[in-house]
Amino acid sequence: MDQGFRHYLTVTGGYWSFTITDGAIRMLVVLYFHQLGYSPLEIAMLFLFYEFFGIVTNLVGGWLGSRIGLNRTMHIGMVLQIGALLMLAVPEVWLTVPYVMAAQALSGIAKDLNKMSAKAGVKLFMPDQSDARLFRWVAILTGSKNALKGVGFFVGGALLAWLEFRGALLVLSAMLMVALVITWSLLPSDLGKTKSKAKFSQVLSKNPQINWLSGARFFLFGARDIWFVIGLPVFLQSVLGWTFTQVGAFLALWVIGYGFIQGVAPKMVRSISTAEPGAKTLVIWTGILVLIPAGIAVALQQGWDAGSVLIVGLALFGFIFAINSATHSYLIVSWSDHDKVSMNVGFYYMANAGGRLAGTVLSGLIYQQHGLEGCLYWSAGFILAAMLASIKLDRLNLPATRVQ
Repeated sequence: MDQGFRHYLTVTGGYWSFTITDGAIRMLVVLYFHQLGYSPLEIAMLFLFYEFFGIVTNLVGGWLGSRIGLNRTMHIGMVLQIGALLMLAVPEVWLTVPYVMAAQALSGIAKDLNKMSAKAGVKLFMPDQSDARLFRWVAILTGSKNALKGVGFFVGGALLAWLEFRGALLVLSAMLMVALVITWSLLPSDLGKTKSKAKFSQVLSKNPQINWLSGARFFLFGARDIWFVIGLPVFLQSVLGWTFTQVGAFLALWVIGYGFIQGVAPKMVRSISTAEPGAKTLVIWTGILVLIPAGIAVALQQGWDAGSVLIVGLALFGFIFAINSATHSYLIVSWSDHDKVSMNVGFYYMANAGGRLAGTVLSGLIYQQHGLEGCLYWSAGFILAAMLASIKLDRLNLPATRVQ
């Protein structure tokens, strides 16, 4: 086993452990505070700082990683996540809205430091001109992460039912502490640290390909979270009468399946075209995706069985969305030079976090005013915007050389 692959496995293992806690803490907060009587919009506001500080973190995280090393930024993220978990494991009377928002801010910083470090790190383990292998490694990392985030949803729902809120948080923090110790001992300390010190002014991308790809990412992930973050779990629990464990298990299975599709996306994309994935790939798959949330909304309005519609609709949405997301993740890494990868990935995931922030707030607001159908129509609108950004990206005629 070569050294690059060993480092890849170590980073992936640490990313997996973190991702389980990230999925679990989100499910815990949504279900627990809904149980306490919080409205959908109030629950969405609990995640406001989580997403906002994700934007800030990605803005500076790539710059920080290039200066101190991606290994250190990944471990800083783990330490912050442990702190966020322990902040919430306090008596119930302490859990005011501002306090929970502060804990979620810490978790948002942690999540994006960890994600940026892991995905940028993959590029550094890969020899130049290994595009097919890079697509496969990025897809496996991203797909497995999302599958395990689904596991985290289930773990969060199950631990809430078994150990209640505080007990679940303590178990998750202990698990992540073990992962921190293992990865700290196995990874080189200078991973991703550049020889020349990157200037802070370089955090904003000046390359149009990176900018348009980031714009497409903003709307793609906003489209998912507009209905998935608040609207869907609240609808399942309050309208369909599902238990906490059932909601957690259902969303877990969806994300696991979505992650699996991401992992095999390279084979699926190449079975359709032998050309390397590019902007045209995004145009095609977002064009298909825009039809799905609109179709689910129409079916619900026609009075079809809501449970069946959502199960089938979510399966289709997850399948197409996964291919889009995997292609995005590959392109941002493939188009970046080694010395710029952490900066470009940081900027790109800043747009990702911005989309999640917009989607999270809109999920609570639109669900409260227009129900799940309204969330779905807004989702279709965001996907249409992502497709238009991809069309613009395709017309830029990206050169064969990687962007700086």
